[in-house]
Amino acid sequence: MTADQITSFLKSKQNELSQRIAAIEADFKKGRSANFAEQNTERENDDVLDEIHQEAKQELEMVNNAILRIEQGVYGLCQHCEEQINPQRLNALPYTTTCIKCAK
Repeated sequence: MTADQITSFLKSKQNELSQRIAAIEADFKKGRSANFAEQNTERENDDVLDEIHQEAKQELEMVNNAILRIEQGVYGLCQHCEEQINPQRLNALPYTTTCIKCAK
């Protein structure tokens, strides 16, 4: 992928994750059922939603950091050894911060 394609992908992913987070947060703000049996199911659903919410927030942070690294001109450099990250690795995981060697 070219730098423009990576930036476009990351911006799209940023938008997608922001919308997902907002939808989950809106769902959390809804009231819950007065029915005890339904409350148990809703609580289980809330646990799953909370996990998805946390994962989305973490992924959004990684995406935001990748966009910042692009803006700073250091995108594609391993944050540990400062070597170039393999382009195939960046294509597979555009917001990675480490080369495969340092990721192990």
